[in-house]
Amino acid sequence: MVLLMALLLLAMAACSQPTPTPTPTATPIPLAPTPTVQTPESTETLELPIITHTFAPQTPTSDSTEALAPLLQSIDVEVAFPNLSFERMVFLTHAGDGTDRLFLVLQPGRIMVFPNQSDVSSAEVFLDIRDRVNDRGNEEGLLGLAFDPGFAENGYFYVYYSASNPRRSVLSRFSASEEQADPDSERVVLEVPQPYSNHNGGAIHFGADGYLYVALGDGGSAGDPRGNGQDTGTLLGSILRIDPTADSSYGNYSVPSDNPFVGVSGSRDEIWAYGFRNPWRFSFDRETGDLWAGDVGQRGYEEIDLVERGLNYGWNVMEGSHCYPPSVSSCRQDGLEPPLVEYPLTSRNCAVTGGYVYRGSRVPLLRGAYLYGDFCSGRIWGLIYDGQEVSDKRLLLDSSLQISSFGEDEAGELYILSFDRKIYRLK
Repeated sequence: MVLLMALLLLAMAACSQPTPTPTPTATPIPLAPTPTVQTPESTETLELPIITHTFAPQTPTSDSTEALAPLLQSIDVEVAFPNLSFERMVFLTHAGDGTDRLFLVLQPGRIMVFPNQSDVSSAEVFLDIRDRVNDRGNEEGLLGLAFDPGFAENGYFYVYYSASNPRRSVLSRFSASEEQADPDSERVVLEVPQPYSNHNGGAIHFGADGYLYVALGDGGSAGDPRGNGQDTGTLLGSILRIDPTADSSYGNYSVPSDNPFVGVSGSRDEIWAYGFRNPWRFSFDRETGDLWAGDVGQRGYEEIDLVERGLNYGWNVMEGSHCYPPSVSSCRQDGLEPPLVEYPLTSRNCAVTGGYVYRGSRVPLLRGAYLYGDFCSGRIWGLIYDGQEVSDKRLLLDSSLQISSFGEDEAGELYILSFDRKIYRLK
């Protein structure tokens, strides 16, 4: 039964190619008004600013074996908490409050909390909002969690979940005491209408600048039929940057004045970068502040992006570094940011799961390497980026895991969530 559920939920991280259990195509529904966003979307012609690259674009290379300098070495993993087992785990993080607790997000609508101890025997419910979370679609549910930088003082944290009637993605703030959150403390920050049940994104993180970054997919179906990836007049297909602590004319949040599209006619001020299909998982390097994202592909390629202010990452003009659809012999690529690396949807690969730059101490040789994986094949790759180019990239582990997400604890150690109901760590 667990395996069947995992296969049915494969599209949560992807919808990039058929799975053993076919996923029915959702029927489109009209977009509903956004209740908490008061700024109307303009229909004027877009006047986009010219964005200058701050790093040299690289020609993406395949993740096949290559002759590389011996910088990265193969890894192994082990079950981190043998006594714990959960279905539909989609994210793991810490509160940054010095307690070394871990918070585990379960797609149906609960967050569990437990001490970061290998012999822990049970976990407690931190938040239960199953009464308002819609997880009927393979990619819908409670998908993201981020703790306020001042959580130790104010008890605030943010979640991203799917809701119904109308179908929408919801970003909300909750309040917690030391041990448990209050489900009645919800303050809705932002709601985004969703035309289909897939490609919801779902990752949320605070940057070192104190602002909240939110990943949204292109709205779903297949091939981006509404062209949302290339439309800065919609929030879909973008990574947003907002200040959720201050009310404004936008609603229960404000927009930093240095966001790239502030004041640009026809564009949404909240957008930090765009041209994404489904950036299921992104993260910040805790030392450099770099924003890394894994963007799930359609039929051909999965990609890793180094996300920078105002850049266009190409979907649906391109899939990875290739013109889309494949039947197109050429496409206009000027102004599009290529992925840092990509890999093909072959040999059991199906959907990239973005990870983290490793800053822990358990595996010193991996320090500074960005790790990412694939949901279906269980492969984990690592790369080293020196600020100008990828100096090393290789397959680190070929496993049987179904990698839904990576996680990070307060010390920078990495964890791997698998749909076999176990949490793994590097060893």
